[in-house]
Amino acid sequence: MTPDANGQPRQRGLGKGLAALLGETMDPDTSGTREGALLSIPVEHLAPHPGQPRQRFDEAEIESLAASIRARGIVQPLVVRPVDDGEGGSESGGASYQIVAGERRWRAAQRAGIHEVPAVVRHLSDAESIEIALVENLQRRDLNPLEEATAYRRLIREFEHRQEDVAQALGKSRSHVANTVRLLDLPAPVKEIVADGTLSAGHGRALLAADEPAAFAKTVVRLGLTVRQTEALVRRAGETRAPQASPAADPNLKALEKELGRALGLKVTVAPRASGAGRLTIAYKNPEQLDALLDRLRPPPRA
Repeated sequence: MTPDANGQPRQRGLGKGLAALLGETMDPDTSGTREGALLSIPVEHLAPHPGQPRQRFDEAEIESLAASIRARGIVQPLVVRPVDDGEGGSESGGASYQIVAGERRWRAAQRAGIHEVPAVVRHLSDAESIEIALVENLQRRDLNPLEEATAYRRLIREFEHRQEDVAQALGKSRSHVANTVRLLDLPAPVKEIVADGTLSAGHGRALLAADEPAAFAKTVVRLGLTVRQTEALVRRAGETRAPQASPAADPNLKALEKELGRALGLKVTVAPRASGAGRLTIAYKNPEQLDALLDRLRPPPRA
């Protein structure tokens, strides 16, 4: 942890956003070396951050932002660091600055034909710049569910933040953070269609309970099922599997099935569930057998 001017450990927090990134002042400084210097930087002197949490940039959104920039300019400066800061300067391809926050604005500016963009210079380590990029993107709330999940997991694992801290800082519930991170357990094909928006994060969470999430995902997409319908589909599949395994595994259930079958003269199947509930199935071959069973089950007439 970096010490402050008095030699005390500086507390790092989450969720402060760009207000914390920009510092107390933004002074024009043509040298580009002072912390918090506000510069106008040629777009070719900037390079994306290799740790950028956003992996997909929606072309329609970039074009819309470019139109706004043509009309009004860039309202909010980018946050950048000199490429010789930290340990990752060689990854910037010869550019003078690496973008910490604002890559979409940089891309849209180029689309709009803008040659220079306003940027605030921060001297940040690799770890600090990645953490800030993660938080800044999460605060904007326009990552796809898999990018969001990856960002949460990195904050938790790499920067040792608790789920509760991440959730509180970003205005989320702890369960939302935990359930979103669980999406990373999905098979790659399912993660892909959640990331591209074909299925929602809710669909993805429902599919986590399936034995074969990829196969179920194809069915959900083909039928256009809602999240609730997907949950029901996965649940019914789980219930259907239970009768095949439980009776054979428990000799007491087999004995019970035989006893009931002898008493009723029909084939009986008992299918217990983990919750303690279960299903009793009585099979008949013709209407006469069903009538005979109903006669047995009907209460005797009152005297």
